[in-house]
Amino acid sequence: MAKTKKKEEFVKQDEQLQEVNEALTGAGKWIEDHSNAISWAICIIAVLVMGVMLIKTKVIEPKQVEAGTENAKAIAYFMAGDFQTALEGDNAECAGFEATADSYHNQQGKLAALYAGVCYYELGKYEEAAEFLKKFSADDINIDAAANQLLGDTYVELQDYAAAVTAYDKAAKSGNKVFAPMSLMKAGIVYLHEGENAKALKAFKAIKEEYPTATEAQAIDKYIAIAEK
Repeated sequence: MAKTKKKEEFVKQDEQLQEVNEALTGAGKWIEDHSNAISWAICIIAVLVMGVMLIKTKVIEPKQVEAGTENAKAIAYFMAGDFQTALEGDNAECAGFEATADSYHNQQGKLAALYAGVCYYELGKYEEAAEFLKKFSADDINIDAAANQLLGDTYVELQDYAAAVTAYDKAAKSGNKVFAPMSLMKAGIVYLHEGENAKALKAFKAIKEEYPTATEAQAIDKYIAIAEK
């Protein structure tokens, strides 16, 4: 009887571990499944920010307006899913995000760098994506968090896991109720993949304690269990 009970407990534990391990198959799998939504979230936020900036800077700084106008042209291609043209321009009126990011060293230029990074990510060119995402910074910690999270995703694709968790950590420190728990989860999964269970456990517990209502918290006990092994 005792042996049967012990066997049942072992089977149950094994099933739980298997479920978690399936989620960990390839560090990029979970991240890949959630990256597109984040990319589009960044873009929507960035569009709103760009609109506000254009209104504020039309009289103050002409260069901002110039760069903002170029961004607006490229955004039309971006929203249509034509990432290549949005990035490189159309050889006519649209210069493209890459050229705008390289030509303008103001906030609109940084915004173009963010878009360029997203375009390169969507095109599967991760080294170029990382290069442009690193150029972006914003006073708004929420947009900055989204950009850092995508940068982390990019480093995972490049299998540069140390750089990935550094980017995720920056995103998590924002305290944003969407990006912070998601970045902690991604960081934890990368840590597990790398065998750094103590760091993974810390990330998972942070989700449970600080973001108990987040989507990531719903199955967090399973990840905590595997990290404690």
